[in-house]
Amino acid sequence: MNKRLLSGIMTFALAAAVFTGCNNGDTDTPGKDAGSDKPLVGVSMPTKDLQRWVQDGENMEKQLKDAGYDVDLQYASNDVGTQVSQVENMIANGVNVLVISAIEGDSLGTVLAQAKEKDVTVIAYDRLLMNTDAVSYYATFDNYMVGTKQGEYIEEALDLENAAGPFNMEILTGDPGDNNAKFFYGGAMDVLQKYVDAGKLVVQSKQVKFDEVATAGWSTETAQNRMESILASYYADGTKLDVVLCSNDSTALGAINALESSYDGEWPVITGQDCDIANVKKMIEGKQSMSIFKDTRTLAGQVVKMIDAHLSDKEVEVNDTKTYDNGKLVVPSFLCEPVFADIDNYEELLVESGYYEADQLK
Repeated sequence: MNKRLLSGIMTFALAAAVFTGCNNGDTDTPGKDAGSDKPLVGVSMPTKDLQRWVQDGENMEKQLKDAGYDVDLQYASNDVGTQVSQVENMIANGVNVLVISAIEGDSLGTVLAQAKEKDVTVIAYDRLLMNTDAVSYYATFDNYMVGTKQGEYIEEALDLENAAGPFNMEILTGDPGDNNAKFFYGGAMDVLQKYVDAGKLVVQSKQVKFDEVATAGWSTETAQNRMESILASYYADGTKLDVVLCSNDSTALGAINALESSYDGEWPVITGQDCDIANVKKMIEGKQSMSIFKDTRTLAGQVVKMIDAHLSDKEVEVNDTKTYDNGKLVVPSFLCEPVFADIDNYEELLVESGYYEADQLK
């Protein structure tokens, strides 16, 4: 065993004793096994509160272990301080690579500087790490395309190119601190803005700008509260709501909850993202129209390929070197392509592919 690895393990033993008493996050694995000579990958996920992050973490851990790595997977309970502490602990434990999905993209600058100082490679996972030069790669789905597909779905569902309208639309997008939320919003609005400008799509609440429609923490409760307020203010007189542009499934669930309790009109088109089980069930019920499917197995597999290549001193595969400027550098990225699921194809995409068991959606 080399001196650096031995030193890292001894440092971790001391750090872990302190950290165990103060950590309020969820830790699923203890990290590197004593005496292991396998490379260690730290995986930092934001929360277990959303189903998709649980699946991301599980898929990442499985594929990394299958590829011969030790894995330290931790969830930060949507608390920035916890995530910082967990990443610090991973660095002390001697990780070779960090895979991080940040709670807030620009909140990890100091700890990432520590990673850079110790030559730890950092891969941003699904959420771009902002304002740091310590990130080497970014792996995600094409976030702009996610929004584009949501906008195009609405365009086709309402036949906006041909129908006279007007149609009433409200917008629920994501957390303002998540760089992805702006791409989702931008992709959708680049499709729909011309119809808003022409008066064919009318936002009765007048809340259209990103800052006006953002949902802190991607919270279902926050989305529901805002949607209930909009319904009470603009639709209580029987005005028909035709579409709710929701950037993901947690905001879509908030919209659905509000509509179920406060709206008696014809059900609107509702978009989403992630194909969470609760939302697929709502799709089957006819209450959510579609959800963008981002197969986390695909993304995890791409990250493993990136790690393999990097640790073998081979060229890391990327397919975008222009789009993702984090304020310090344009991060070399690999973008996986998303697809959408609806009532017509969800069984093929989600069940036949093995992503879910059929019983999970009943």
